[in-house]
Amino acid sequence: MNFLTILIPDFTLILIGLALVRTTNWGPAFWNGLEKLVYYLLFPALLFVSTARTPLDFHATGKLLQVALLAVLCGILLGWLAKPLFRPAPMIFESGVQTAFRFNSYIALAVAFRLAGEQGTTLMALIIGFAVPVCNAAAVHALASQNKDRLWQEMLQNPLLLATAGGTLFNLCGGTLPEVVILTLTRMGSASIALGLIMVGAGLRFTGLSEARGISAYFVCIKLIALPAITLSIGRWMELPPLQLQIAVMFSALPTASSAYVLATRMNGNGPLVAFLISIGTLLSIITLPFWLGVVG
Repeated sequence: MNFLTILIPDFTLILIGLALVRTTNWGPAFWNGLEKLVYYLLFPALLFVSTARTPLDFHATGKLLQVALLAVLCGILLGWLAKPLFRPAPMIFESGVQTAFRFNSYIALAVAFRLAGEQGTTLMALIIGFAVPVCNAAAVHALASQNKDRLWQEMLQNPLLLATAGGTLFNLCGGTLPEVVILTLTRMGSASIALGLIMVGAGLRFTGLSEARGISAYFVCIKLIALPAITLSIGRWMELPPLQLQIAVMFSALPTASSAYVLATRMNGNGPLVAFLISIGTLLSIITLPFWLGVVG
């Protein structure tokens, strides 16, 4: 299987977003509004319908979730090692550490669908549902370790977490969605993937690295090299089925979430540094993501 060919359409949409934001005069209001539409409405619709309508078999997916969460925890631990290793200036570590373990959900579901259709989307949606609260808690803790109220506020207001938890609970309670609702949510979800990838490209920023080059390279290497290798080793040791191993490694090899920049700026962190780390990680993942999929495949 040629994984580069599979990924070309998704990365093309990212490049389209990058080109549009630099060649149009649509302004920040347009892009901010589009980002809110995707993040608060369209993408949660995809997560909800994916988890609500597919039979959940935690006996079959339990190992997958364990591997994914172990990978996230490894990313958090390796990220925190940067503080004693590099002794960075204030708000460098606190802002950048989240880029070592957070993941881009738009790319995650787009690639999962390309790999295995609805089955791949459902597996990735389950991982997102369990990984988002862990990643958000670790990211917020680093930026506001003294403000526990802010941590819970960020968790309870996260639309991705709420949509996945709601869909899973609806499924476990035996709920059935009407066909018209399924079709509506599915079409909203399909729009979210394309627009989400365009938004990833529109948010790329390649300035902001005026300091902390060593720790920045460290965070990028953890996310794109160390975590996929760790996940591959754990997945093979736990004897994951081929598709689940592929999904788990792909999840760990994803670039950092675009929302990491939003969190850093909202909590008075180093926004430009985080924007650069997101951007360079996304660009490098064009090479590293096909590589890791090829290793698994």
